[in-house]
Amino acid sequence: MDLGLGLLSAQRRPDDDRSASERYGELLELGRAAENAGLDSVWTSEHHFTDDEYLSATMPTLGALAGATEEIRLGSGVALTPFYDPVRLAEDAATISALSNDRLVLGLSIGYLDFEFENFGVPKDERTERTEDAIRLLRNAWEPGSLEYDSDFHPISPEAEVTPTPDDAPPIVLGALAKPAVRRAARMGDSWCANEMLSIEEIELRQDDIERVREEEGLEREFTTYVVQYGFVGDSYEDAWETLREGYFYQQRKYQEWAEGEELDALPDEQREELEERAIVGTPEDVAEELGEYRDALGEDVHFVFRPYAPGISTEELVECIDRLGEEVAPRL
Repeated sequence: MDLGLGLLSAQRRPDDDRSASERYGELLELGRAAENAGLDSVWTSEHHFTDDEYLSATMPTLGALAGATEEIRLGSGVALTPFYDPVRLAEDAATISALSNDRLVLGLSIGYLDFEFENFGVPKDERTERTEDAIRLLRNAWEPGSLEYDSDFHPISPEAEVTPTPDDAPPIVLGALAKPAVRRAARMGDSWCANEMLSIEEIELRQDDIERVREEEGLEREFTTYVVQYGFVGDSYEDAWETLREGYFYQQRKYQEWAEGEELDALPDEQREELEERAIVGTPEDVAEELGEYRDALGEDVHFVFRPYAPGISTEELVECIDRLGEEVAPRL
């Protein structure tokens, strides 16, 4: 079972008076801490046009993380594909791969927030087609020689050569919840990413569906399941939950506000209770036990992205959690 850190977003709560430079500098510090702790990966997140300056430029951030680290894998969790020129995405991803010695894992998704599509001038009803077109273009662009692909959304000659050519093409991870999107991950991706909304049982059902699709299509390339879930490691359950709670609730409230288009004063009590139940918090023994349940249900090859990062948690608290995750949790797995 691989263990990663996520999802770095550089966003700020209203009481956060740090500059953008300070917040982005923190991301590099956390990336180095994750590597020093022996974790397998570190992941960014992405949204646009938000009131709390949620990280919008995931590719430059991954490039900076490539320069700040030496061995840890670097992942986008996830890049919102319809908003990218697919040729530039191919170039940028290949460049980060070259700078990082092939450590990039390219996570992609179709996006869902109306205001993002409106402000980028991208029709939301084209998001699936744009994403599939981009994946096909990426695969071809990363091969030596001419592109040999006629894109539906970028007027590029199939004879053009897109460079650099990566030594090893970055694996493509597709984030998905609904059955058609999960099946798209099975057909077109190298991996599928399940986010914090899914239970172990729901992930298992989707894994079984992925295996059926891959068998029917005769797909034999390696395939990995990534799982993202909030959590925090502390001296006790109460200590860990107290540290994570407000930032976690803030982030979930913002996601809901953006999706519904209206402000919320607070999350309902019932929803707060559900969120607490989902989060993996406690002592290193507690956290390792819960992560072991994922490993036992989903298989040894699952890549778990542990998510302690939330606005308002201090850098020192995050680094301590990361250290304990690597030094006290990972060995128990």
